[in-house]
Amino acid sequence: MHHKLLITSFFILVTSVSFSQITKKKDTLKTEEITVEKPYAPTISDAFKVRSNPNIENETKNLAKERVNYSIFSVPVASTFSPSKGKAQSIARAPKERFYENYLSAGYGNFKTPFLDAFMHFGDKKNNDFGIFLNHLSSEGGIKDLLLNDNFSDSKIDVYYKQFDRDYNFQINAGSQLKKQNYYGLSDEITYGDAFIAAMDEEQIYKTVYGGGKVNFEDSFFRGASAEIVNFSDDYNSNEIRLLVKPALEFPISKEKINGEFLVDLISGRFKQSYTDGNDVNYSFLNLGFSPNLEIVRESFTLNLGAKLYYVNDLEHKSNDYFAYPNVTTSFKMIDEVLTVFAGVTGDLVQNNYKDFANENPFVSPTLDIQQTDKQYRAYVGTKGKLASNIGYNFNVSHTSEKNKPFFIQNQTKTDGTIPVEKAYEAGNSFGVVYDNVKTLGLFGEITIDASKEFNFTGTLNYSHHTVETLLEAWNTPKMTGTISADYQNKDWFAGAKLFYNGETEDFVNGDVVTNESYMDLNLNGGYNFSDRLTVFAKINNALGEKYHRFLNYQVQTLQILGGLTYKFDL
Repeated sequence: MHHKLLITSFFILVTSVSFSQITKKKDTLKTEEITVEKPYAPTISDAFKVRSNPNIENETKNLAKERVNYSIFSVPVASTFSPSKGKAQSIARAPKERFYENYLSAGYGNFKTPFLDAFMHFGDKKNNDFGIFLNHLSSEGGIKDLLLNDNFSDSKIDVYYKQFDRDYNFQINAGSQLKKQNYYGLSDEITYGDAFIAAMDEEQIYKTVYGGGKVNFEDSFFRGASAEIVNFSDDYNSNEIRLLVKPALEFPISKEKINGEFLVDLISGRFKQSYTDGNDVNYSFLNLGFSPNLEIVRESFTLNLGAKLYYVNDLEHKSNDYFAYPNVTTSFKMIDEVLTVFAGVTGDLVQNNYKDFANENPFVSPTLDIQQTDKQYRAYVGTKGKLASNIGYNFNVSHTSEKNKPFFIQNQTKTDGTIPVEKAYEAGNSFGVVYDNVKTLGLFGEITIDASKEFNFTGTLNYSHHTVETLLEAWNTPKMTGTISADYQNKDWFAGAKLFYNGETEDFVNGDVVTNESYMDLNLNGGYNFSDRLTVFAKINNALGEKYHRFLNYQVQTLQILGGLTYKFDL
């Protein structure tokens, strides 16, 4: 405060001295007498323009600097001001949700259904990672009015190890699955004796063991490769082993990329019997493939020019063949985010196998005819985009031509209900596979609605019209399927619903075409998050309680309710 008073006094003193010096200059103006002879009458022509930039002379530029002498007289000033200590002000922020990398989920439901799902991993995130997956679901069954057991179980374990490096990374995997099913789908048209039922051993067990890995390279024309070997077997001494190796290359050329993927697919399998006799059924194929592609990407246009080439050796029948398929796709953004038009012509060689058939239909008999499907082409055109900022759509129409397309068909029964059968799947309660050349006209539509950050809605509809060459119908294949799903989630709780529609299908039983009725299945789920770690959940499957048949004579469980807890943690 003392210094501020001195500085202020100094500026007042300087200003006063400056003005006093200027006022001492003499006035140079003199008194003159002016005689007006005539009154002045100005006209417009006498006016002149004022210069926009007048030249103003500085009258003080020649003034000599005055010397100013001053002194400071210090006077102490008492002050009672005492500054208070500053306090940091906190900013209120919502606590961040913590994400845990491991979880354990367990539950129990009606039909005596235990459930377990877990994932655990540990390691150095920058260098390596080791993890394990565990999953189990089983049920004691309980469908009413069945003569045979309908219990089932499905147990899986998968482990992996990942290694990260600056120039590459790799991963190795191994796992196994044990799946138990029962051939419980006996026909209602046959009366079965007590002795026949007592002699039945309807259980089927599928076992899968696999190992493999993959490697990826950075900044190299060799992008990497994957390899996997799978052994699939069952309780009837069936066995299938398959080796898949897929190396991949990529060459950038200017703005485009040329990439190619190689394929080595070796499969060999055996069934100990066919359905009509006791002879073994063996199959072995070696498929060598190469898929070159040229990718052209622009701001609103993409084009992929490619092909798929195969050499096939049927090792069992000692024959070989060659196949070539188009792989051309394109898309064009006509209106950004609103309208994109896409089209393509693709094809492929499909190696059918016992494992895939059993996963799709667990009630197949271990007597299948395994062939390859020549998917000659699938030509399609469609549009996708947004009808509004939160409404998306995807529509397309396609035409497909396939040779040796597989269809499930019910095996003909070998009993009248009293004659015992040698195998449990020979009582008209299992399915085989037949093939035919098929042309399919397909229509697909999808609508998605993001009503808010918490709620979204999706609806899909798929229609297929099959034209078969030799079969009476495309057995066990619906013409129309659809789904409607809705999900809601906020910080504390979540809920979802999904409605499935499956159109009617036809099957061929003892010389007659039999219709399996269409059905709808509503699944519900929900839960509440007690914390970042603990969640309680509930699931309701077949909420409508329908007694529909997924496959002919195989009724599903009605209303299924399961609840449990999920706990998240870090190791």
